Amino acid sequence: MNDETNRVPAGRTTQRPRSPRVPVNFTVELQGRTSDGKPFNVRAEAVRVSRGGATLISEASVQLGAVVQLTAPFGRTLAAEVNGIWTDAEDGRQRIGVKLLDPHGWFAE
Repeated sequence: MNDETNRVPAGRTTQRPRSPRVPVNFTVELQGRTSDGKPFNVRAEAVRVSRGGATLISEASVQLGAVVQLTAPFGRTLAAEVNGIWTDAEDGRQRIGVKLLDPHGWFAE
C-alpha cells in the first residue's frame, strides 16, 4: 500500500479491528434487560465473531452500553457490553454488536 491508499479525509477517522472478524453461524442464548428495564432471555444468531466480541442478529430491545450475558453452545456464559445496534440494509434484520468483558474473550477459562 502506498500513502495515497492509506489517507483518510480530513475530519474522519477509521477504526480498524483489533483482531480479525470471522463469519460464523451458531445460536447463542442472550440474556439482559430491555431498554425499559424488563428482563429478557432470547436466542440470537451469532454471524461474526472476533477474539473479544461478536455481531448478533436479534430483535431484543437493548440499549448501547447495556451489559448482557451470552451463552454459546460450546462454552460457558460470558458478560458482554452492547457497543452497536443497527438494521442491516440488505435483510432488514437488527444487528447487535457486543464487546466481551473478559479480556480473554471467547477463550476465557
